[in-house]
Amino acid sequence: MVSYKELGLVNTRELFKKAFAGKYAIPAFNFNNMEQMQAIIQACVETKSPVILQVSSGARKYANQTLLRYMAQGACEYAKELGFNVPVVLHLDHGDSFELCQSCIEYGFSSVMIDGSALPYEKNVELAAKVVDYAHKYDVTVEGELGVLAGIEDEVSHETHSYTRPEEVEDFVKKTGVDSLAISIGTSHGAYKFKPEQCTRNAEGRLVPPPLRFDILKEVEKRIPGFPIVLHGSSSVPQHYVDIINANGGKLEAAVGIPEEQLRQAAESAVCKINIDSDGRLAMTAAVREVLNKKPAEFDPRKYLGPARDELKKLYIHKIVNVLGSANKA
Repeated sequence: MVSYKELGLVNTRELFKKAFAGKYAIPAFNFNNMEQMQAIIQACVETKSPVILQVSSGARKYANQTLLRYMAQGACEYAKELGFNVPVVLHLDHGDSFELCQSCIEYGFSSVMIDGSALPYEKNVELAAKVVDYAHKYDVTVEGELGVLAGIEDEVSHETHSYTRPEEVEDFVKKTGVDSLAISIGTSHGAYKFKPEQCTRNAEGRLVPPPLRFDILKEVEKRIPGFPIVLHGSSSVPQHYVDIINANGGKLEAAVGIPEEQLRQAAESAVCKINIDSDGRLAMTAAVREVLNKKPAEFDPRKYLGPARDELKKLYIHKIVNVLGSANKA
């Protein structure tokens, strides 16, 4: 058993209290490798933002659970080396079983998500309560989910979505004891969040998705006032990255994300955590493709992963400052 406190990590409890009061959201950036972790920490130190390092089940398998533990510890030490000790959370994204959550807690995670949203309501409650009971023994915070997000992200895949039912949230929070709640108000996983027929076109001819259901968010806020809300599937799919990828041999057609102005609006409400994964993948892929296309003889990974890391850092700084509002909140 490894305590996250020994690694220099924190849980989300105090961070969310401050975020709620300050009307901003903590960035939850998914990572799989060293370059992504470096970019996240560099961006957060430079902007003095707290951060949630987010790891999916697939990313944990890819990176290895033991290496991840030391990477998280290294992230904390790296922040100090860069000159500012930002609060760092290591969070399991979309945990689908008690056993996975338990294993992550034992390997030093400071926060876990148990996603039983696709289960019948009572089964979701039962599973979340079991995880909470175990996690709270070690002061690890737990995120639950109500409502199903469509799209594909790692091992999470749903054809259709179902909006969160506000009438269920009070009962769910009370029965489970979760510390935060992910809700479904129209966000979606992956780069292909919406089909073209669901969208309209703006003056530049870009596809624009249907607006988020802020009415559901407001109703949830009324029923569980002061409770931290989480938004998954909140990448904006920047079109300049899509264009760079496609101009350098890629094939991303009709990739549409959530408009950033809507995410900024959400961050000023009870939404205390906003997940961003696909945007980072797009930034990295765009940079790598551009280097390899312009310099086809290049074979040193540092020469294309270095620019990818720099592009990621730029993206993360933009998100922190202009979308989430978490700059200078560490």
